[in-house]
Amino acid sequence: MSATQDVEKQLTVPQGTRSDRADKMLAGLYPEMSRARWQKLFQQGRVWMDDRALSQKSRLRAGDVVDFSIPALRPLELGPVEMPLSILFEDEHMVVLDKAAGVVVHPGAGTGDDTLVHGLLFHCRGELSGIGGVERPGIVHRLDKETSGVLLVAKTDTAFQSLSEQFASRSIDKFYTALVCGVPVVREGTVDEPVGRHPVHRVRMACRPDGRHARTDYRVAEAWSSAARVDLQIHTGRTHQIRVHMKHIGHPLLGDVLYGYKQGSALPEVPRVMLHARRVVFHHPVNDEPVEIEAPLPADFQQVMAALGSTSESR
Repeated sequence: MSATQDVEKQLTVPQGTRSDRADKMLAGLYPEMSRARWQKLFQQGRVWMDDRALSQKSRLRAGDVVDFSIPALRPLELGPVEMPLSILFEDEHMVVLDKAAGVVVHPGAGTGDDTLVHGLLFHCRGELSGIGGVERPGIVHRLDKETSGVLLVAKTDTAFQSLSEQFASRSIDKFYTALVCGVPVVREGTVDEPVGRHPVHRVRMACRPDGRHARTDYRVAEAWSSAARVDLQIHTGRTHQIRVHMKHIGHPLLGDVLYGYKQGSALPEVPRVMLHARRVVFHHPVNDEPVEIEAPLPADFQQVMAALGSTSESR
């Protein structure tokens, strides 16, 4: 695809194809582009038949001839910045990072040129997917600024679509480790409570009946007098899910002042919200082979655990 000119393409719906929505049919006939990118083309009026622009809901049938225009890739206003990245896995389709705590994933209001996107633009120059007509890393999920650990990034539209669908269908297994206040009496269990925006404090989420379904499994892996190390698996991906669910059962994460953490004399000082995305299990977006990636507990986790009295070197 040219970096400076739009690309005009044409597709004919094959004979024998059953009538279907335009977005669904074209994504199947031209899988080189992700569904997210097809959506952009429809929104921009770049998909048409005869003399009319098609909507995503337009019906197509066998024999229809569809024209579409793929916009040229435009460089981002932000530029690539060389920065240290901890790479856990990489091939021509994707890269898996061990995100450091304190690093913002996407640029936004108040951020500088030190976001993960800046670093990926430098690291993956010439290899990134042009999702939505703009050259950008295909980050398929997010971690909060203070959360460390495994982060998946797609390099191609095909990888982006596959990984996005795996997240949407909840077929990716996501495991975390957290340090929490106190020790849960029930050492192993499930928190199955819907999560939604807090009715008063809009920067917070809360367990509320009209929220979205959220499920978290937890197990106490190590306990001290005033805190515990908890291993968790989330089956949904709601904003602040683990932080909200652990507060709900009376054990907010160490350092999580937004959800009730208060520094006490029995607790060591902590540098951040003590949450780490420890392990992810998924299928490779191209060869469909199972892949398991694990990020070891970072140094700040180990230091807080040592201050609590841990002699464990477990990951």
